[in-house]
Amino acid sequence: MSKAVLKTRGISLNAKEKKRLLDLLKTFAKSRVLVVGDFILDQFVWGSVNRISPEAPVPVVNVIRESYMPGGALNVANNVRTLGGTVYPCGVVGRDLEGRMLLKTMRREGIETGGVVYDSSRRTSLKTRVIAHSQQVVRFDREKADDISEKDLTQILAFIKKKIPATDVVIIEDYGKGVIQPKLLKQVVAFARKHKKPVLVDPKEKNFPYYKGVTCITPNRKEAYGALENGRAHHDLPLKEAARRLRAKLNSEAVLITLGEDGMALYERNGSFAHIPTTAQEVFDVSGAGDTVISVFALAMAAGAPMKEAAIISNIAAGLVVAKLGTATVTPEEIQKSIEQM
Repeated sequence: MSKAVLKTRGISLNAKEKKRLLDLLKTFAKSRVLVVGDFILDQFVWGSVNRISPEAPVPVVNVIRESYMPGGALNVANNVRTLGGTVYPCGVVGRDLEGRMLLKTMRREGIETGGVVYDSSRRTSLKTRVIAHSQQVVRFDREKADDISEKDLTQILAFIKKKIPATDVVIIEDYGKGVIQPKLLKQVVAFARKHKKPVLVDPKEKNFPYYKGVTCITPNRKEAYGALENGRAHHDLPLKEAARRLRAKLNSEAVLITLGEDGMALYERNGSFAHIPTTAQEVFDVSGAGDTVISVFALAMAAGAPMKEAAIISNIAAGLVVAKLGTATVTPEEIQKSIEQM
């Protein structure tokens, strides 16, 4: 086999490694993923700016159109679905207009709705982004972020218990909107251990103490350093040492730290450390990039890939999604083309 090395923005893959990733990509359609977390309706207001308001030094956006996408944990679910995997999302929506619209976006995208828990006492989380000339002008968040009720929690745990035996991997998508709480995490980890299923967490910094015992956690650099005791005092730590300490603190199998334009870093229980440079050529919008990372990482792990290979293909997918505007997903064909061009 050819020994030629193919390169793109710092990543080097020989022909054998490239084939392994392409073969891995083909297995995604066989994977089954359970996603538990905060459901959010993403609203996009698209327009143009031609002048500054006479009332205040702010742009006047001439609205052209609006669009809606499933966001939060549902963006993770949508990424899994787009890549061919079977996904079972579970979360809470209110019995309001936004909740109905969110269910409509789920059905439009082909996302299963069997794990939706309805709560008339909560409003559905809504993020409104105003975008003009490929730039996000402002974002409005309308939500209730209190912990969900005991009744909602019981329904979610019942769904998880039912679905875990039929899934390959569990994703906990924590946006800090009230679904992910200590009791839920403890039960999910216990269910997963019983059925020998890996648990991956896209974390919220305030909940780090509760993630102990999960398989892998995927914080960004700020979250990773902030999770260490006296986080500010530790910002001078080398990345490898920060990752080592965080993994030990959580007793996880691995920590995958996303680094924005610097790619990502993987630290595993055996002490191995890998820094994976970014493959992004252009960056239009980083919103949702972490969702793509954990989605692809989960699909790769479900297929039995070693964590480093799972991280590499996740990094490639993230490099593609940041070149898109809005809450976006990637397709197997896009990842395949990117790998082939390396």
